[in-house]
Amino acid sequence: MSGNLDIMTVGGGCFWCTEAVFNEVKGVEKVVSGYMGGNVPGTPTYREVCSGLTGHAEVIQVSFDPSVISYQDLLIIFMTSHDPTTLNRQGGDVGTQYRSVIFYHDHKQKITAELVLSEIAPYYDQPIVTEISAVQTFYKAEEVHQNYYANNKTAGYCSAVITPKLAKLRSMHADKLKSTTI
Repeated sequence: MSGNLDIMTVGGGCFWCTEAVFNEVKGVEKVVSGYMGGNVPGTPTYREVCSGLTGHAEVIQVSFDPSVISYQDLLIIFMTSHDPTTLNRQGGDVGTQYRSVIFYHDHKQKITAELVLSEIAPYYDQPIVTEISAVQTFYKAEEVHQNYYANNKTAGYCSAVITPKLAKLRSMHADKLKSTTI
């Protein structure tokens, strides 16, 4: 492992889902659930963000080793692990806080995000609505939301929504997953 980690910040619906996905990816050192992209002062809470009134999206910040996995590969995993064609919605989760968004940290990430979206667009029947925006202040979500799936695998939402999402990940991207993944 190189000593230098890069950061990716994305939102693809509920952060419990995206966090669970990226915790299984080879080269990912840390995943933190949080909020970004809002337009109200102060540190938002889960309840405030879920109201849809703050403008924040539920996001994850992924610290990864670029010598193990590329930003481009992470974006492909991200784009295939949620529905990037539904505006402000992922399944039963509805609202701007569940929008599909890539927050780029530099110009290279912006160009890579635009390239990935253009390359995968032909594989979808509907237009991709994923927002590409400059990174803003990241607010870490409350501790109860960190490693949510790992701590609540038998909860209804986890069983019904996250477990099938992980099965899809394992099917589509097996070569990119940590060897401890079952």
